[in-house]
Amino acid sequence: MVFYPLATETWDSAEMKALKRVIASGRFTMGEEVKKFEKQFARFFGSRYAMMVNSGSSANLLAIAGLVYHPKKLLKPGDEVIVPAVSWGTMYYPVSQLGLRLRFVDIDAQTLNIDPALVEKAITPKTRAIFAVNLLGNPCDFRALKDICKRHKLLLIEDNCESMGALFGKKKTGTFGICGTFSTFFSHHISTMEGGMVLTDDEALYHVFLSLRAHGWVREQPPHSHLAFKGDPFEKLFRFVLPGYNLRPLEMEGALGQEQLKKLPKLVAYRRKNAKIFISLMSKIKNIRMQKETKSSSWFGYAFVLEGPLVGRRAELIKRLTKAGIECRPIVAGNFLKNPVIKYLPHTKGSKIVAAEEIDKNGFFLGNHHYNIDLQMKKAAKILADFSKTAKL
Repeated sequence: MVFYPLATETWDSAEMKALKRVIASGRFTMGEEVKKFEKQFARFFGSRYAMMVNSGSSANLLAIAGLVYHPKKLLKPGDEVIVPAVSWGTMYYPVSQLGLRLRFVDIDAQTLNIDPALVEKAITPKTRAIFAVNLLGNPCDFRALKDICKRHKLLLIEDNCESMGALFGKKKTGTFGICGTFSTFFSHHISTMEGGMVLTDDEALYHVFLSLRAHGWVREQPPHSHLAFKGDPFEKLFRFVLPGYNLRPLEMEGALGQEQLKKLPKLVAYRRKNAKIFISLMSKIKNIRMQKETKSSSWFGYAFVLEGPLVGRRAELIKRLTKAGIECRPIVAGNFLKNPVIKYLPHTKGSKIVAAEEIDKNGFFLGNHHYNIDLQMKKAAKILADFSKTAKL
């Protein structure tokens, strides 16, 4: 029996009503519900344009492809993109799939985000962008990253799929780069079943997104777009200008998103409240390090790393947690360079990979929620505290 799950639903009668509205309309493919959600999402985050797609993975694909097919060719095949050694697979794949080259750097051992000092040292004449990931709700150090990008004339791309609602200063994460990606999968801060979003203030990039999302055609282009077709309206229906995809979301997902977005501030506020309690519970437990918050995390979950005499004993602890009904997972994919898929991804290392290797071997992750989980957190903390006492000094 699961006592402390990784994720739970955030829906109520409002979402059910939204689903029924779409069913009654008879329109299920992308339409007005999606457009309405996009406008609301852009307004909420203070961006000019929002583009909904069918997943956060697709959002990353659209972001990278959009920069490659931008009229200014912001990224070109062969360019290097600096990435952190810890993230989800579909953050890396589009970089390789679009002919770019991954350049891995280590994470900061405390925040688990890309280390700006290592980023600076990893830059080469071929480097054109930094693809930063806000890991598990925690914002990157955007003051440092923006400064690096400005001095070296690099693009900043932001994967915010795990961190909706986080803040760096007063600015929402997902809005620091030329574009930012989001996920609305079940286990994330808001859920539209499957779904993702890309934000940008660059109008030309938005027009490229419009084409790439739906087959590479011109059907949705506004008259002033650089991709607009001026010929016979009948021919415009099946006119293709870019090697696009089919990343379109459903109307049900757009309708769900409208209701979920209304709840986001309260959902994130409770996650922060829970995190404050867990940080307090962990304050006296030795040899188990908790992810350090940067500015205002939206606390996707709780990441821990075994230290000192507990190193190498993760399997024992996971067994105890699982027996108590507490679900746990690795910290994302650990050191991604150890995954067999890496042989298919052209890459280089821009630094030694130390912290990512540490969490790969000794890290684990517990869930957070949008409601009171005091009992669950206290039980988990007791197990962690008891396990810490077994350390052989």
